[in-house]
Amino acid sequence: MTSAATVSAGTGPGRPPAELLRRLRTRHTADPVTHVERVPARAGEPAPWPAWTPEELRAAFARRGVVAPWRHQAEAAELAYAGEHVVVATGTASGKSLAYQLPALSTLLADPRATVLYLAPTKALAADQLRAVAGLELDGVRPACYDGDTPRAEREWIRRHSRFVLTNPDMLHHGILPGHAHWSGFLRRLAYVVIDECHTYRGVFGSHVAHVLRRLRRQCARFGRTPVFVLASATSGDPATAAGRLTGLPVAAVTEDTSPRGGVTFALWEPPLLPDSSGEVADLAPVRRSALRETADLLADTVAEGVRTLAFVRSRKGAEVVAANARRALDEAVPGLGDRVAAYRAGYLREERRELERALLHGDLLGLASTNALELGVDLVGLDAVLICGWPGTRASLWQQAGRAGRSGDEALAVLVARDDPLDTYLVHHPEALFGRPVEATVLDPANPYVLAPQLACAAAEAPLTPADLELFGDGAKEAVDSLVEAGALRQRPTGWYWRHRERPEVDLRGEGGAPVCVVEASTGRLLGTVDGGSSHFLIHSGAVYLHQGVSFVVDSLDLADGCALVHAEEPDWSTHARDVTSLSVVSVRSYVDAGPVGLFLGEVDVTSQVVSYQRRRIASGEVIDTRPLDLPARELRTVAVWFTVSPESLASAGVEVADTPGALHAAEHAAIGLLPLMATCDRWDIGGLSTAVHPDTEAPTVFVYDGHPGGAGFAERAYGTAAAWLRATRDAIAECGCESGCPSCVQSPKCGNGNNPLSKSDAVKVLDVVLANLPPEAAAPAAPVLPMPPAGDAPAGPAPALPRQDERVPDHPGAATDAP
Repeated sequence: MTSAATVSAGTGPGRPPAELLRRLRTRHTADPVTHVERVPARAGEPAPWPAWTPEELRAAFARRGVVAPWRHQAEAAELAYAGEHVVVATGTASGKSLAYQLPALSTLLADPRATVLYLAPTKALAADQLRAVAGLELDGVRPACYDGDTPRAEREWIRRHSRFVLTNPDMLHHGILPGHAHWSGFLRRLAYVVIDECHTYRGVFGSHVAHVLRRLRRQCARFGRTPVFVLASATSGDPATAAGRLTGLPVAAVTEDTSPRGGVTFALWEPPLLPDSSGEVADLAPVRRSALRETADLLADTVAEGVRTLAFVRSRKGAEVVAANARRALDEAVPGLGDRVAAYRAGYLREERRELERALLHGDLLGLASTNALELGVDLVGLDAVLICGWPGTRASLWQQAGRAGRSGDEALAVLVARDDPLDTYLVHHPEALFGRPVEATVLDPANPYVLAPQLACAAAEAPLTPADLELFGDGAKEAVDSLVEAGALRQRPTGWYWRHRERPEVDLRGEGGAPVCVVEASTGRLLGTVDGGSSHFLIHSGAVYLHQGVSFVVDSLDLADGCALVHAEEPDWSTHARDVTSLSVVSVRSYVDAGPVGLFLGEVDVTSQVVSYQRRRIASGEVIDTRPLDLPARELRTVAVWFTVSPESLASAGVEVADTPGALHAAEHAAIGLLPLMATCDRWDIGGLSTAVHPDTEAPTVFVYDGHPGGAGFAERAYGTAAAWLRATRDAIAECGCESGCPSCVQSPKCGNGNNPLSKSDAVKVLDVVLANLPPEAAAPAAPVLPMPPAGDAPAGPAPALPRQDERVPDHPGAATDAP
């Protein structure tokens, strides 16, 4: 229970984090904290301003309180100003912005014709940087945001007059590069390209962005320009290599963080067990309090203490629920105090997002429940605490989110609130898996033919490709161009390769699955916000409760054809939870290995997901009121998969009981997905999987691993070609792990659609032993990829490719476990 009712006048942001944590812990009869990690404070190492820094710029920074750069900022700035491509990969709040602002703005002041292009992965970050650059009040720089929110009337002025344009890779891909003729004045004077938070460009999305940057370099080269690339990254493994892959250029890395840092008290928090009807903790299958409710109460408690707090929640709906519950608890204690808490997520209108950012920066808001939209480097100076509702999936994200607090150099509190699943439970009881371990490397593969071919089609639509361009796009470019010629997309002439269609190719960098759906209040016609197409079936189906800044609406109708959901305001005492079924069917087999009781296959599969019903549950108790059917179209992802089958007889001989087979296959599937990045240059989030004790197409126990992108992405083919080595590494990783029954290092997955259940670590080793004993050491050679053709703009795009998020998945039939990409 929240203690917001005990608001006292003497509390406030000056309370030390350890004391604040002590007060939060004492509000439970059983201590919910399983571990406290103390990250010590660190003194900064200043450096003199580079000699080339204009006095005007030094004075502008001084007005903002920056009297000198830190050593890593000066080092990165010197490299960039000397013309060397550089990535500065240091901790959160280490001042990476100054490292690129210093050379870029110095050049703009010294050369009145020079321009700078800034790329951010989110609109919030670009807006934050616009505030920072505009706040310097430098004559002639004229910074401006150019993105999907920019009014049409302003776009022409920005193209003609702005010298510091802030945008994102999507607008660069869809707007600036296709309209390069209109941007010729800007591009021919481009001095710097700044790529902020570059560690977010990973997997297939990162590979697409890598080629968007090569297309940018190509257009600049046509004007005789070679801009310097300055990249900023959170701490990551091997940032120079990742930045080099992203840009296609040699990149120097600055990794030693010399900024001062306030100490962080980092607590791992396990919500208490729920009592049964008698008031006692249940002895049989005890259930813990939900992480959402626990986070909402902690948010209310910290706000009641006057502590400025940011709560990160995994889903948009979860962020709304946390904010609403915290507001309710605060208003019960002090009427009106709930107004100091809000939610923040994608789908809000631009004006709402900017107002929320302003309110948090100025202290009008004390608490904010946000999705990871605020994980990146928005400068939230003055926050005192961060709550992280559930393991965010990677250590890099964990430290990014925790780093949002204490950004002014003060002491800070970070709390990871565990969800009630095996992965989170393991982590809060094994702090060594979180602390003192390196963060993950950023993985991307620009040579992926499934990315390269569509991006070459886009480049050809912008200007005919030449042999020199193929060298720019790197390994595999010639083969990809040949495949595009053979498919009729390009025509080869003596002067190069030409795009043959009138319309541009349709290539989605992020693969989010369709246009956004507008949410409109039926009685007034007011646009409340938007929901991306991939989530609309789950969040705004007919009858769904839609939350928007604490106000409840019920959806009257969802018109997918028109992209509009009509809603009315209502405060029901129940919430809605969509249920889907997911299935995988084999379309064709490209190649296979018959190894007796074991079969190894590569082929096309259809992964089908359909929202079929929703539950209404009492808000107070979680009781299920009823289940109501829905009539929504199925969503189909046709992709490439690798799968292996094992005969039931061989499993029985290996000691795997029939009842344990689903857990054994599920654990083997998780570990195989986790180990595939060793063999294929991919990201775990690019891969999906399904395991079942009897699959209707194979009539045998089967484990599927599939590419989470339409048409495939080359990962399954790589897995098939290295199957013996891949599965051997998988088996060894499970067997050599020191845990007793499974952990995130072996068989637990951060994105399991079934809550990491069932899992059997020991039986997974037996399954893989059977597979490896029968599979030849050189089991297969990679099959030739069939490259997807990017449709022209007037061609049908086919079904929406995106599948629901993994935390919204349920198995399609007993014994099957699904893991969405």
